[in-house]
Amino acid sequence: MAFAIEAEGLVKEFKGGIRAVDGLSLQVEAGTVFGLLGPNGAGKTTVVRILTTVFLPDRGRAWVLGHDVVAEAETVRANIGLAGQFAAVDDNLTGLENLRMIGQLTRLGRKKAIVRANDLLQLFELTDAAKRTAKTYSGGMRRRLDLAAALLHSPSVLFLDEPTTGLDPYSRQSLWGVIEELVNEGTTVLLTTQYLEEADRLAKVIAVVDRGKVIAEGTPTELKATLGATIIDLEMSSPDQADRVSTLLIEKTNKQARLVGASVKLPLEHGPAQVRELLEMLETAGLMPDHLNLREPSLDDVFLTLTGHMAEESSEGGR
Repeated sequence: MAFAIEAEGLVKEFKGGIRAVDGLSLQVEAGTVFGLLGPNGAGKTTVVRILTTVFLPDRGRAWVLGHDVVAEAETVRANIGLAGQFAAVDDNLTGLENLRMIGQLTRLGRKKAIVRANDLLQLFELTDAAKRTAKTYSGGMRRRLDLAAALLHSPSVLFLDEPTTGLDPYSRQSLWGVIEELVNEGTTVLLTTQYLEEADRLAKVIAVVDRGKVIAEGTPTELKATLGATIIDLEMSSPDQADRVSTLLIEKTNKQARLVGASVKLPLEHGPAQVRELLEMLETAGLMPDHLNLREPSLDDVFLTLTGHMAEESSEGGR
């Protein structure tokens, strides 16, 4: 198996003793989407900046297409594209002018840059806005233009750092379609995201990152399978009742339920077959739920179980 991106024991510290990346290792198969899933402050952006040669690691090594990101930084930069969390476009230039400028910076050649720019404007549905200044673009249009700029020199590896943050649902779905098309054409994508649905749809392999460490890795199916066949959601009449149910489950079943307000979420290894036994136990204790729902595990459940908090609960802090 060929790996387009590899990292071994990456460590990055900042002032104040903040360790943003703490011994992180990963391998990204060529021609796939690899998802780094985690909250703000987990270290995802720092990892991307190391892999794209923006930051030097304090310890550890990394390679992109077999090139060391420190010793061969210039070669790495020539073969990658990067779209960060905020669209890096010049508001005073038109969409076409922005892409032509990138073509000059990447020494693509004037004629080739124009042809490539027109192709990308069509791909990202920006042809009609090509001669408008970027400051007139919507947020979704700016993100698509930024992604087009990252692709102008046809990189083999594309780094997308939370590319759909702040986009409306339509723009997000549109970008997902473009990413899938790129991968079908052979591009390798490393995607950081807080959106569980995004990771579930796009990534072949997901690494869950928390506090600078990879705490779990696998396909979306494999990660969800760690929780059992079924999740039961019990909606209680109050958070106090939910807390009592959680305590009861720990005492009677030695299972750790998760509380979200007045809701109790519990994985069941044997699915619906356990529901009757569970309800009988709750009825005996006088703690019957107002509503009950059975469903398959989601990546949200995985993240809550692994980290103890929702993906959006952490903040960027000093990282």
